[in-house]
Amino acid sequence: MPPQITIKSRHDAPKNTLARRAFLQSRCLLIRGGRVIDPASKLDKVCDVAIEDGVIKAIGKKLALPSGARVIDADGMFVTPGLIDPHVHLREPGHEHKETIHSGTAAAVAGGFTSVCCMPNTSPAIDTPELVRFIYDRANLTGRCRVFPVAAGTKGRKGLEIAEIQLLHRAGAVAFSDDGDCIASAQVMSRVFAAVSQTGSTFMQHCQEPTLTQGASMHAGTVSARLGLTGWPRMAEEIIIERDVRLLRHLRSPCRYHAQHISSAGSIDIIRLARRDGLPVTGEASPHHLLLTHDLCENYNTLAKVNPPLRESIDVNALVEGVADGTITILGTDHAPHSAEEKSQPFEDAPMGMVGLEFALPLYAEALVHSGAIPWQRLIALLTLEPAQLCGLDVLGLGSLAKGAPADVTIIDPNAKWKIDPGKMVGKSKNTPLAGRKLTGRSITTIVGGVVVTDSE
Repeated sequence: MPPQITIKSRHDAPKNTLARRAFLQSRCLLIRGGRVIDPASKLDKVCDVAIEDGVIKAIGKKLALPSGARVIDADGMFVTPGLIDPHVHLREPGHEHKETIHSGTAAAVAGGFTSVCCMPNTSPAIDTPELVRFIYDRANLTGRCRVFPVAAGTKGRKGLEIAEIQLLHRAGAVAFSDDGDCIASAQVMSRVFAAVSQTGSTFMQHCQEPTLTQGASMHAGTVSARLGLTGWPRMAEEIIIERDVRLLRHLRSPCRYHAQHISSAGSIDIIRLARRDGLPVTGEASPHHLLLTHDLCENYNTLAKVNPPLRESIDVNALVEGVADGTITILGTDHAPHSAEEKSQPFEDAPMGMVGLEFALPLYAEALVHSGAIPWQRLIALLTLEPAQLCGLDVLGLGSLAKGAPADVTIIDPNAKWKIDPGKMVGKSKNTPLAGRKLTGRSITTIVGGVVVTDSE
């Protein structure tokens, strides 16, 4: 079980950043009159939420106000479990000029996320128990929210030699991935699947067949042809998912398998069939792949260069449909910070990725709720209960508002009107092609372990 941030009572000595902040404010909160949406308990009604000593104390109508409690008026707001992002890049250790655990978690709480799972494509890669513990230690010292490390499946993320999966799991790795690279060898992949299966955790695949994407920098289509750029075909993603599903079918005890940041309509079909056959396969959609197309790369716009690439409307529509019919059950931002200098390079040389934590929620709402694909209740489940179960965080009480669970809460104004302003972003990097985009819906208060860590009031 991974280490967790807990504050057992008001008399405990402060041992980490969240605990120290908790000592400086009231240990009692009453969130009054909001629409409480908790998919884990199927609760959806207007009521109050009482928080005491870092846990959910009670949920009900007209709860009594404890002595000294702070009252938060949530009339007209959604009160939900703290949002969870299972796919972020915090860049620490090794690339602190792009992001750090401190700046990345500041961006997370600004967007309503109370827990994030960080990928292992750091320098060095998170492939030893010592580095897993380093992430927890840094998060306790500098983090604004909970941070759970995803460890590498192979040593150095080189895809050649399996990492010490059992030891990494015991140290607190909540899942495994070579994210940023695919494990190209089917033999190595089979061995990793078998080892991850023994831990009961999940392998998260970066689905990219490397020989089909050499020199590629964007989707293989009309825009890449017009710009004279090497195209990245859909089948580079689909082939890996198909291969992995076939490998899983031949395992006596298949591990949970998660296809990250899906971009191709064909990938949805493969995952849909695997799930119908009862395989433990899940898929993930990022906000940019649910909304944007390769047209944004016109004029060699490096801010729209991501991995996997933005594709076409047919793919966007298939992703939305996949969420609507339950094929895709996970939403992950793939928050990928890069410096302005790096993104200012020629298109083929610029790094891939865009940030997303601070405005993911309204982008998800635009693509999925405002479009009529799913209701708000399902969107909240995709951002709380589903990722908690994927990464085993539900055993810590995360992803729900159950009595006695850690008081991780997000308060959302579904009608807030605002726009993306890089000058007001709190993350270290500002690499987004969406500057100036008008949004509807916003997290206005984020509470981690009973501590108000960001508040728009």
